[in-house]
Amino acid sequence: MKTKAVRIYGKHDVRLEEFELPDIKDDEILAKVVTDSICMSTWKLVEQGADHKKAPSDLATRPVITGHEFCGEIMAVGDARKGQFEPGQRFVIQPNLQLPNAPWCPGYSYRYCGGDATYIVIPADVMEHGCLLPYKGETFFEGSLLEPLSCVVGAFNATYHVPLGTHDHRRGIRDGGNLLILGGTGPMGLLAVDLALHGKNNPRTIIVTGRNQEKLEHAARLYPSEGGTRVRYVNTFGAEDVVGLLRSAASGLYDDVLLMVADQQMITDCSLLLAPDGCLNFFAGPLDKQFMGTTNFYDIHYNGSHYVGTSGGTTGDLRESIRLVEEKVVNVAKVVTHVLGLNDCARVTEEQRQIGGGKKLVYTHKHLALRELSDIDPASELGAILAKTHGVWSKEAEDYALATVPEL
Repeated sequence: MKTKAVRIYGKHDVRLEEFELPDIKDDEILAKVVTDSICMSTWKLVEQGADHKKAPSDLATRPVITGHEFCGEIMAVGDARKGQFEPGQRFVIQPNLQLPNAPWCPGYSYRYCGGDATYIVIPADVMEHGCLLPYKGETFFEGSLLEPLSCVVGAFNATYHVPLGTHDHRRGIRDGGNLLILGGTGPMGLLAVDLALHGKNNPRTIIVTGRNQEKLEHAARLYPSEGGTRVRYVNTFGAEDVVGLLRSAASGLYDDVLLMVADQQMITDCSLLLAPDGCLNFFAGPLDKQFMGTTNFYDIHYNGSHYVGTSGGTTGDLRESIRLVEEKVVNVAKVVTHVLGLNDCARVTEEQRQIGGGKKLVYTHKHLALRELSDIDPASELGAILAKTHGVWSKEAEDYALATVPEL
């Protein structure tokens, strides 16, 4: 069968193409992709091409399909997979396969499997490592946001504290503590705020920093203080003493810090902001393989400062994310700011940093130029639908788009 897909051939060489998919093997699955959410990690892939650690070296002659935050329906199941999966099932994929001998992942490494496509062949690797998961949520777009949510779940799970006088590593952010999210006005930072507010451990104080006042105010409207948790949004642009400003904002030091920006000075600032037994999670993914920062090893030795880094989530993190969305504990819809069709996906992937905003949601079977939700005419039918949720994308909005937007 034919598919239409965005494929990468090298640095800044991404193309929307139509080509024939091979017949599935006994241990493979044919699937229809409905939505994909564009990730900054895909922008990094476009920047690095075959130099990216997850990309094959022969991209120029054997291109791969981009996109790894996708949701769709199973169409056909190879004989070896029958009984495990069936046609009509909705699915999501944990792309972080953790193969023992290769860094391959859907959306980075496979010729016929990625989210920026109409139809794909899911390879045996995905099923063999338990990374194809059934999804019973109400919408496809929320399914596409499960992978980014799983990265945040993974970051929280990797964070730890050790009670004084023990070697007992207690997983998770500190309940009733101070949480700092540095550079947190992007979609991943906002998902972290949502999880901190509604997950199993709830801080007493959440401080979110940014350098754009409009984005900070938008975040404050989406995620105000709630229950016993005070949330503050702090603009650090132009601040002469960022450390002093942030200590004042929380009336003290921080039990947990998520650093969402690969910045050397911010690493040093984090070292000065951690409370005893505090944990810094370096969430940002630097492009520079020699990226380093200065930190306080005295505090690591004497005050129990902890440093961890996470890249993606695990299958267990994705299962937990599915539960959080299916049970409506976390509202991932709030981080969607744009929608588009597959026709505009290659351009938007390359221009993400200039476009700004939050998550860009691709309806892969649709022909639609990028649209920012806040620019949709409130007098239009879609505008009236969005008004019901104060501009947040919804099931009704998705159903309308699937029914009315022209096919690709």
